[in-house]
Amino acid sequence: MTGSVERPILFLDVDGPLIPFGPSASRLRPPTSGSEAFSDQGNPLLWRLDPTLGPRLMALDCDLVWATTWMDDANEFVAPLLGLPRLPVVEWPEGPTDDGPHGLHWKTRHLVEWAGHRPFIWVDDEISDMDRQWIAAQHQGPSLLHRVDASEGLTDVDFSALAGWLRRQ
Repeated sequence: MTGSVERPILFLDVDGPLIPFGPSASRLRPPTSGSEAFSDQGNPLLWRLDPTLGPRLMALDCDLVWATTWMDDANEFVAPLLGLPRLPVVEWPEGPTDDGPHGLHWKTRHLVEWAGHRPFIWVDDEISDMDRQWIAAQHQGPSLLHRVDASEGLTDVDFSALAGWLRRQ
């Protein structure tokens, strides 16, 4: 990238933020037509994806990166349904990943390493205070750890928080 300022990264999880689940999400009903196409793509909950999220994510002033156990399957199955291009993917290490303090999410260290010095947002439904404390102590740049209610997925309130943080960078 040229220039003196690099755009922030938005690390994006799929299950929870994009595919709501849990008690409140059970109120959602699959579409009456075309739902077979979603289940044929490897996950029977893909119909819960809101196609309006893709353009809203693309409108944010940041670089989107998949940070999900879906890994590159997010590009194959999720991105087309949201109208997203192929995105970079954080590759998770194989084997045990419990090398951090008790309570630290297994993704946390890898996201900080992947981000380097760049500012970043992490959108996930499993972020804890331990993750916030660890990143504040270990990451050199600004960060926003934004926890999404997994039963609702990304909402207008979430997008307002993300856009507001990005404007301040």
